Amino acid sequence: MSAHAAGRPSSALLTDMYELTMLQAGLNSGAAHRRSLFEVFGRRLPSGRRYGVVAGTGRILSLLADFRFTDAQLRWLEEQSIVDAATLDYLRDYEFSGTVRGYAEGEVYFPGSPVLTVEGSFGDAVVLETLILSVLNHDSAVASAASRMTNAAGGRPLAEMGSRRTHEISAVAAARATAVGGFSATSNLEAGQVYGIPTLGTSAHSFTLIHDSEREAFEAQIASLGADTTVLLDTYDVDTALQTAVDIAGPSLGGVRLDSGDLAIQAMEVRAKLDHLGATGTSITVTSDLDEYAIAALAAAPVDSYGVGTRVVTGSGFPTANLVYKLVAHTDSSDGTGEWTSVAKKSNGKSSRGGRKQAVRVFDGPIATEEAIGIPRIPEDLADGRELLVDLVVDGAIDDTFTGREGVRRARERHAESVAELPRTARRLQDGEPAIPTVYYED
Repeated sequence: MSAHAAGRPSSALLTDMYELTMLQAGLNSGAAHRRSLFEVFGRRLPSGRRYGVVAGTGRILSLLADFRFTDAQLRWLEEQSIVDAATLDYLRDYEFSGTVRGYAEGEVYFPGSPVLTVEGSFGDAVVLETLILSVLNHDSAVASAASRMTNAAGGRPLAEMGSRRTHEISAVAAARATAVGGFSATSNLEAGQVYGIPTLGTSAHSFTLIHDSEREAFEAQIASLGADTTVLLDTYDVDTALQTAVDIAGPSLGGVRLDSGDLAIQAMEVRAKLDHLGATGTSITVTSDLDEYAIAALAAAPVDSYGVGTRVVTGSGFPTANLVYKLVAHTDSSDGTGEWTSVAKKSNGKSSRGGRKQAVRVFDGPIATEEAIGIPRIPEDLADGRELLVDLVVDGAIDDTFTGREGVRRARERHAESVAELPRTARRLQDGEPAIPTVYYED
């Protein structure tokens, strides 16, 4: 059943015009029918990063299921003279029937890692470039930032609170990506419903300001949400607010939140006062433009959890993972018979390596030592490493276990296991080389 017939929105125009004009020209020359292999990879990691995190795979698969051109879309393409009649006929019947393989979502990657491969006719595969890259570049950037913050937190939980700092649809995707990268909760309700991510949230400064006094605001919140709620202390004076909250809720007050000032000093002062008042079980959450460096600086402070917004949903300084989608091989036939020809871009600074690849992570005991990339396969003496490429779509059939709530759960587990395999240097925040080298082996 088509996406339009199923009542779901089509994802087919989430693309760039040049993909359809390439398709038209390829249909005219016959090249559109050649069996082709595209590869997603990054030439380098963002400055200072020791690894990247693959995220967005499940979203790509869901969008691919809805990649069908509706009658309305085809009429618009015709009215705008974007493609000719023959191309419209091709798009009218479009349904991806090829194969997609890639790193499992949540897996860490390094420069040159073949994060995703798409095999099909040139026409079928070329039109997916923008869709795939827009998802992978955004989600991987957010998940990579979230992973660094998770490492810096040292086991303390983090919640994503960045919906108000990004596009409304990106907010849902970002919440999902932070869950992959190790965050335990989100403030975004759509992400909670769709992906099963735990949600949290209590009040903002406006709730205190709308009441005639801070005491009235706290009384209203605690009466409605219970004594185990978290109150925001820094609308006026932190010490006064803390005393007021404990007076109302008693020592069973659930938590307090700090959102400004010197968080480390304030956390120590608040902890001491809470303990003095008998609220020894009251937790302290800190927010306020946190990133991995600010979180690391709070390691010695008596903080129980963190709320992170702007910095994580924008990739903490790197809003894109800089992944690219390049043709690396093709045959002269439409069915893939005959010899494959490796192709690669050779321009200075933006070159690529052609050919089908095998990716294996090599270990010394439990610790990863190398990202081995074989073209087309790695040497036999490395074959006992962990194979990284898994089937995501086979002959058009999508593996649904990588999508939805189950996909997020699996990706989160895969990420935790992958990071645990890396050497300790991978967790450093200082500039440095990738945690393990990428080594190519060519037949």
